[in-house]
Amino acid sequence: MSATTPKALFERHQSLIEKAVEVIHTREYWSPYSENMKKYAEDKVKSASADFKALCGQHFELETIKPTQKVTGERSPYGFELGISYDQPDLNALTEAMEAALPQWRDVGAQGRVGVCTEILHRLNEMSPLIGQTVMHTSGQGLMMAFQAGAPHAQDRGLEAVAYAWDAMKGIPESARWEKPQGKMDPLVMDKKFHIVPRGIGLVVGCSTFPTWNTYPGLFASLATGNPVIVKPHPGSILPAALTVKVAQEVLKEVGLPACLVSLVPDTQAEPITKELALNPKVKVIDFTGSSAFGNWLEENARQARVFTEKAGVNSIIIDSVSDLKAVTKNLAFTLSLYSGQMCTTTQAIYLPKDGINTPEGKISFDEFAQALATATSKFLSDNDRACMVLGAIQSEATAARIDECRKLGEIVLDSEQREHAHFPEARIHTPLILKVDGKDKATYSEERFGPVSFLIATESTDDSIRLAREVLNEQGAITLGFYSTDADRLNQAEELAMDVKVALSNNLDGGVFVNQSAAFSDFHATGGNPAANASLTDTAFVVNRFVVVQSRRHV
Repeated sequence: MSATTPKALFERHQSLIEKAVEVIHTREYWSPYSENMKKYAEDKVKSASADFKALCGQHFELETIKPTQKVTGERSPYGFELGISYDQPDLNALTEAMEAALPQWRDVGAQGRVGVCTEILHRLNEMSPLIGQTVMHTSGQGLMMAFQAGAPHAQDRGLEAVAYAWDAMKGIPESARWEKPQGKMDPLVMDKKFHIVPRGIGLVVGCSTFPTWNTYPGLFASLATGNPVIVKPHPGSILPAALTVKVAQEVLKEVGLPACLVSLVPDTQAEPITKELALNPKVKVIDFTGSSAFGNWLEENARQARVFTEKAGVNSIIIDSVSDLKAVTKNLAFTLSLYSGQMCTTTQAIYLPKDGINTPEGKISFDEFAQALATATSKFLSDNDRACMVLGAIQSEATAARIDECRKLGEIVLDSEQREHAHFPEARIHTPLILKVDGKDKATYSEERFGPVSFLIATESTDDSIRLAREVLNEQGAITLGFYSTDADRLNQAEELAMDVKVALSNNLDGGVFVNQSAAFSDFHATGGNPAANASLTDTAFVVNRFVVVQSRRHV
């Protein structure tokens, strides 16, 4: 008999769950998981690096259905092999076991499942310092970003998904007495039952750059709504996903449930397994983050499943006028530098008129703005230790190679340079490449160039900037759009543009908020309304399609 129950876990975390539901409706600031490392157990903070190193060179133990081979191959973007191996299960045996376990997980009920999910998140939060290390050395993020985005911010997004799931499920009654008046005759009376029924096995396909932040919404949305979940991490970022699965399995076993309800299926670049998994008829829900090519393939071919994708896009900023040139260029310098542009929200296309923009000090030319941005970026990155922390390391060799390939695409405003990390001399670290192109050369800037590459686009006017941006955003999609103007009418135009192309808008950011950052419980990440993503993290639509309601009725 288990030491605790799913219901007891719900009661333990009930106040947290209720607050999360409240905040998804108010959209105010709230974060239950601290992003301040000093708030975590001192011993866990101090031992995090050693704990990570202790995992390297070892076999990672998980509950695995019929293991067939060991998978390895992770290499830190900071220049060393992790040397960790993981069991790959037999896919048929795994999906059969998960399908067999589904009724038990379904019958735990919405309340119990939400309790289990919240306990998993609670335990993940307690080990945030270690998770930060694993995210750093698989994604290449700088340590502080890896800790914040990979641990508490990812956990925020996971709890947000649980809150939406609970909010949707608790609105469905378990039963109802139905009475229809019949005039002088006795009324028709029926008892009805309503069952929340999961669709089937969920598959979460992780990405290399955000192995937890982009995994947790789908993982917890599917799990809370009753679907067993296969976590298929990117071959270069397995460890953070493996730690997550390990915690989930421990909680499941403690409440007397099959550990296979959350299972890891690792693979390698040489022998990918995602397509086979995605087409398995038992897989009914798929979450994917990655390239447009594979995301589109999933949408077109995995017809048996509900597919949620976040793909590539061309994030854009339009500059009409600014109230503080120094503050704006400083803000943009951080935006372009953070994690070397390896974020799905980082700006690539910056539109401004070729005859310049207005500032309080007078009109400045296109080239003067370009120089101001280059100077701000160079100054921001002048301290090498700070630069390495902000830039992080380039996750893949292909992204680093892309920098060289892009140099010929325009006039170089600021060239990318390699930096050496004080503690990891083999790290792949590159500063941003900023290019100047003409607005007529749309083919150059309308394709996503993932990594630290951005374009300053010379247009005929602000109206021309809006026109070009609209065309590119309609064709390629985006997750973020920025707009700078001191004119109220122009800002209204920006709102209209954002609604037309269905992209989240940020106006006149010149302080401590950046266009490539989003806050759980308040900001919707992607809209699901343009080619960059068919879903939003997180809204009601993201969770309610993961279950159906089956009713039964009988006469009283």
